[in-house]
Amino acid sequence: MKRPNTAAIVVTALASLVFSATHAETRAFTGATIMPVSGEPVENGVLVVVDGKIRAVGAAGDVRIPRNAEVIDVSGKVIIPGLVDSHSHIGEPAGADRSAPIQPEARVLDSINVRDAGFRRALAGGITTVNLMSGSGHLMSGQTIYVKLRQGNTIEAIAYKRDDGQVAGGMKMANGTNSRRDTPFPGTRAKSAALVRQKFVAAIEYMNKIERADGDADKMPDRDLAMEALVEVLKGERVVHHHTHRHDDILTVLRMQEEFGFRVVLHHVSEAHRVADEIAAAGIPVSLIMLDSPGGKLEAQYIDFDNAPVLERAGANVGFHTDDYITDSRLFLRMAAFGVRAGMTRKTALRALTLAGAEMLELDDQVGTLERGKDADFVILSGDPFSVYTRVLETWVEGKKRFDVDDPDDQAIAEGGFGVLQPSVILEFHGYQEGH
Repeated sequence: MKRPNTAAIVVTALASLVFSATHAETRAFTGATIMPVSGEPVENGVLVVVDGKIRAVGAAGDVRIPRNAEVIDVSGKVIIPGLVDSHSHIGEPAGADRSAPIQPEARVLDSINVRDAGFRRALAGGITTVNLMSGSGHLMSGQTIYVKLRQGNTIEAIAYKRDDGQVAGGMKMANGTNSRRDTPFPGTRAKSAALVRQKFVAAIEYMNKIERADGDADKMPDRDLAMEALVEVLKGERVVHHHTHRHDDILTVLRMQEEFGFRVVLHHVSEAHRVADEIAAAGIPVSLIMLDSPGGKLEAQYIDFDNAPVLERAGANVGFHTDDYITDSRLFLRMAAFGVRAGMTRKTALRALTLAGAEMLELDDQVGTLERGKDADFVILSGDPFSVYTRVLETWVEGKKRFDVDDPDDQAIAEGGFGVLQPSVILEFHGYQEGH
């Protein structure tokens, strides 16, 4: 047998490496003020992106720009991490039905329309990561899903994945007025809490039966999708995203969390300013909504912009969300601006739009800051993130431009236009289709 030419193999391998390196998708964004969130703002900064990942961030002169990089001058602009919306209803998600108040087996995964116009509106607002969830008319309306607004033709293509390969998401729960309806729904707050407690007790027993079976199929309980989902919650594998408004409802969630030990994020919390110390002491993060025109929900009558600075001073981890359509995704930056106006520090306000949300979704190792090794999700702004005059110019996801205000189609989405505010559009969502 003829022996292989070792030298030729080495030369070929080296040539392959050189070819790969020179054909890597490499871009350097120069001249902007970069706000990485993980550190102080960098004037005249450089952001280097290679194959969808951040390679380097720093001041001009401190960062080496690869020779093969496409250099993009963004002087006078501001670059921030892609925004993380920890609570949204774009994509027309739907979970539980009217048959019961607690339905953890329902998955919004099975209801998302990836061609919904809301995804484009989110990109126009600088949003790159979203927690999609069903409504708050149930004590438990089902499993949420975390998505990245990359190009993709199916929900699986844009979903974040867990280490086991399953789609990542939490569990949507609610209390207060929304879930108090006619039978079989609870009529009182006390009965609402009792039903939830009873369901968690049942889940504990289901989990114990599995453990006692110790792999013996004859001793295993019958498969129960609702119990399986709740066991994930009890084991800390699925975070609870809990809709709650009034101060007493907030405390009920804290009480429930202490009893059953599940991990939870408080959402909305209109009266957080009344129990900020209790929230902070429990170490539970808060995803706030900041409304400029309150109304429509009696339990939110005491909502206050002071929620943001009061929670910050108490030491709580504070993030923001849109609850789209309650706040249009295109206006997400406004949330932090309201917080700053009320007395929140600028540093914490920007963190609340980015890293705080990433932490709540347990994605902070991938997104939320501009750091080497993280996904190249970022937004190019015309100016100060908290100014009403600032516009989102471009949104990049994993190193790909997903929104450009200079593109007429994108500009129409950003500023209005026929069909933009419809739940979905007849035309294909061009961002999720090849060849546009």
